[in-house]
Amino acid sequence: MKTSDFDYELPEELIAQHPVAQRDQSRLLVMDKNTGALSHHVFRDIVNYLHAGDVLVLNKTKVIPARIFGIKEGGSAKIEVLLLKRDENLPNTWEVLVHPGKRAKVGTTVVFGDGLLRGEIIANTSAGRKITFHFDGVFEEILDKLGTMPLPPYIHEQLEDQSRYQTVYAKVDGSAAAPTAGLHFTEALLDELRDKGVEIEEVLLHVGLGTFKPVDEENIEDHEMHSEYYDISEETAARINQAKAEGRRIISVGTTSTRALESAAEDGKLVAGSGWTTIFIYPGYQWQIVDGLITNFHLPKSTLMMLVSALSDREKILHAYNEAVKERYRFFSFGDAMFINPGEKK
Repeated sequence: MKTSDFDYELPEELIAQHPVAQRDQSRLLVMDKNTGALSHHVFRDIVNYLHAGDVLVLNKTKVIPARIFGIKEGGSAKIEVLLLKRDENLPNTWEVLVHPGKRAKVGTTVVFGDGLLRGEIIANTSAGRKITFHFDGVFEEILDKLGTMPLPPYIHEQLEDQSRYQTVYAKVDGSAAAPTAGLHFTEALLDELRDKGVEIEEVLLHVGLGTFKPVDEENIEDHEMHSEYYDISEETAARINQAKAEGRRIISVGTTSTRALESAAEDGKLVAGSGWTTIFIYPGYQWQIVDGLITNFHLPKSTLMMLVSALSDREKILHAYNEAVKERYRFFSFGDAMFINPGEKK
């Protein structure tokens, strides 16, 4: 299958540069997973499409202010560091991107916040560098003081309210990018769904910047996926397995929740545990857990376009995207939403 099979024309002015004033007032395109039929709504209408007994699965990851600016020790050269992911084996060590790279060779020490945080470049990686931090206190608290949100490369405007690049249910620090499908939910909307009898479960997948990595290979099977950390508790796995056994619908919020669920699936059941996943979902994939998906509109020729196409049908998804362009929906992280509705379970 060709990468070009997942391309579509998107006018640049439809790339959302800021969130709507109220989270649940973004637009919602509902697509029937089986027929491809489309209807247009506002996001809070999702209440009408989720039923008692459905399981709505959220990703509880929290975006960290992963972009920090420092000075090369012993000089005045400015260096930007973007945290990608923690090293599993070395304490206080991260894989990072640095800019400009020529100022951050192995052995360089970078000073942040007048010495509040110091980082030693200890190795080169395929993506950038590996850096070990030295500090007194709690790293996350220091990062809150010094760091800024690492907005996606296609967003060129400053975000006035940093909390708008965070879901209302974010709990566990670790992501370099937001699980953006969840940005549309409010506490009130989640309460309304609970009152209706929708079961809400949480999984964890820390989103890496590799989510924005373009697919450069002509054949999608040749693409090498980035790795992301996930965790699913015993209790969550048990409840979702019970719901599956009872024929209830599993509705995933976002491609990140989807990746976590399908990564932990074995023989049609969800297995509790944690680890790193490089799962690559594209048409032909045999789904084990997820029935329906709430998601934003994704970049052309991206792995996320391939994932949503796998859940339904590539032609139906491209038709829906072209309709969204025609109707002037807002695209990508701060854009509008889409619900791939699985219909009623038989």
